[in-house]
Amino acid sequence: MSQIVVHGDTVYLAGQVAADRTANIAVQTEQVLEKIDHLLGEAGSSKFHMLSAQVWLANIGHFEPMNAVWDAWVPAGHAPARACIEARLASPDLLVEIGIIATKTA
Repeated sequence: MSQIVVHGDTVYLAGQVAADRTANIAVQTEQVLEKIDHLLGEAGSSKFHMLSAQVWLANIGHFEPMNAVWDAWVPAGHAPARACIEARLASPDLLVEIGIIATKTA
């Protein structure tokens, strides 16, 4: 599986999960967003160039704490189109997974 695929000026990230699977939803979300920052940078993009985000939560009851971390991370005026759904993730200790589509920076 590729973590990053670049096609033309479009960057596709695989769903990212937290490194510390024992952490709460806020910490797992922070870790996922840090990975996304890093991967977008590797691809010549940034969170300022996101087009779309898919957020999968193991428990939709975690929406508010996840969303608080998300809102603090997304630059004002640069929020992508986003879907957030409850889903069974690959491992029961994962609380959140996020996939991103972005454009490369100019």
